[in-house]
Amino acid sequence: MDNRKSPKRIIYFFRRRVKMGGLSYREAPAFGRAGFTLLEVLVATAILGIAVAVILQLFSSNLRALSVSDDFVHASIKAAAKMREILDNDKPSETSFSETTDDGYRTDVWIKNTLKERTENIDMTLFQIDVTVHWTKGTKERSFTVRTLKAVKKQI
Repeated sequence: MDNRKSPKRIIYFFRRRVKMGGLSYREAPAFGRAGFTLLEVLVATAILGIAVAVILQLFSSNLRALSVSDDFVHASIKAAAKMREILDNDKPSETSFSETTDDGYRTDVWIKNTLKERTENIDMTLFQIDVTVHWTKGTKERSFTVRTLKAVKKQI
């Protein structure tokens, strides 16, 4: 085995060459060792950039979710108001109609007599009421549906 190329000889040789003004390697001023290397700065900047990008994407997705939920809240309010208006009518009849509001919402209403075979022996008629609110957000059409049943005394 050749001792001239052993790791201990290389380190010893390096330390001997680093001596400055009679100071040993460990006592010498750290001219090349002070601060960060360019590679460390680049890695830290890349990690920071990735973290900031992830945080900004989270904020933007939250803003999108708030916008979508705001539209659903408006649609549910419109559907609930239309449903209350229909349920207040004491004598509903089978019908369907559609209304469009100024703010871009379209309301479709269907009232139909349901479960006729189950209610023919009693003095009640059962109506199914569907209220669907449609709106457009960007290029997508969205909708929200509310459905209920109303029992009405049969007319003799």
